[in-house]
Amino acid sequence: MNEFNDGKQQDHADEVDATRNFSETLIPVDANALTDEEQQAVDALPSGNSLLIVRRGPNKGARFLLDADLVTIGRHPNADIFLDDVTVSRKHSEISRSGAVFSIKDLTSLNGTYFEGNRVESAELFNGAEVQVGKYHFTYYSSKKDA
Repeated sequence: MNEFNDGKQQDHADEVDATRNFSETLIPVDANALTDEEQQAVDALPSGNSLLIVRRGPNKGARFLLDADLVTIGRHPNADIFLDDVTVSRKHSEISRSGAVFSIKDLTSLNGTYFEGNRVESAELFNGAEVQVGKYHFTYYSSKKDA
């Protein structure tokens, strides 16, 4: 006899529903929704610039302006985007700009660079794209003036 169900046979479907309902409350549906401040930052982006916002991982909520033709990402202190975590290689990846188009390129990092959940060598970024470098999960936002 199970002390938690007072001797009554509990239906397995009830357990599954209870687990599903519990897990759905752990992660908010709008986990990637922009705050008012983040939306203002995206709206204010000048033409030719973009923004990476950390969505999950260390420094959640941090914003990185992409306003140069080449932006380096890594654990090296001289990286343009310095990510201080062992899951990030010293020279992990780079983002390049050609006109108003930004692309990400992995620099043969140990843990790889992920774009939309897939490990990639390189990919062209688009508004709302998900990028992962080590434990850091970013969302990419482009200037509305370039749309």
